[in-house]
Amino acid sequence: MGTTLIGLIVIAVVVVYIVFIYNRLVSLRNQFKNGFAQIDVQLQRRHDLIPNLVEAAKAYLSHERNTLTEVMQARNNAVSAQKDAAGDPADGGKIQRLGSAENMLSKALANFYAVAENYPELKANETIQQLMEELSSTENRVSFARQAYNDGVMSYNISREQFPNNIVAGFFAFKPSSQLELESPEARQAPQVAF
Repeated sequence: MGTTLIGLIVIAVVVVYIVFIYNRLVSLRNQFKNGFAQIDVQLQRRHDLIPNLVEAAKAYLSHERNTLTEVMQARNNAVSAQKDAAGDPADGGKIQRLGSAENMLSKALANFYAVAENYPELKANETIQQLMEELSSTENRVSFARQAYNDGVMSYNISREQFPNNIVAGFFAFKPSSQLELESPEARQAPQVAF
């Protein structure tokens, strides 16, 4: 009878510990998904500002159609990747595709800023200035949200890989997640807006 009671207590402790690990993994996974939701909000803001900026610049840059087209194509690819990643932020492939698309958009915006530098009347336009300031502010927000997301993914992945958590994670199919990374050194720099 005493051995049976000790056995039941040990089983109960193990079950409680497994439940604790499971709940911690669920909590960490939901935290990084929330982090992605914050990125998603800022990326949507960024994507919404770009068409306004392009439309405002069209009159001044009529002979720079390639630059404007490149920005809009990059924006459309980024929107598509964002929607795809938002459907499953735990899918590392979708997160990497989003990172690539956002990198291309950052490069296209950098080209746009460089072209805009050559047109004093464009730089003096109040609407353009306001849109560029909002876009620059949004870039900072995206950076902060990306950092919070990456921190959440790191905490989740560490907890998922630690023993005995890795046994519970494997049994309940907790998959690793990918951080949102920038691919090139030039993409690591925020687009510069100078007037």
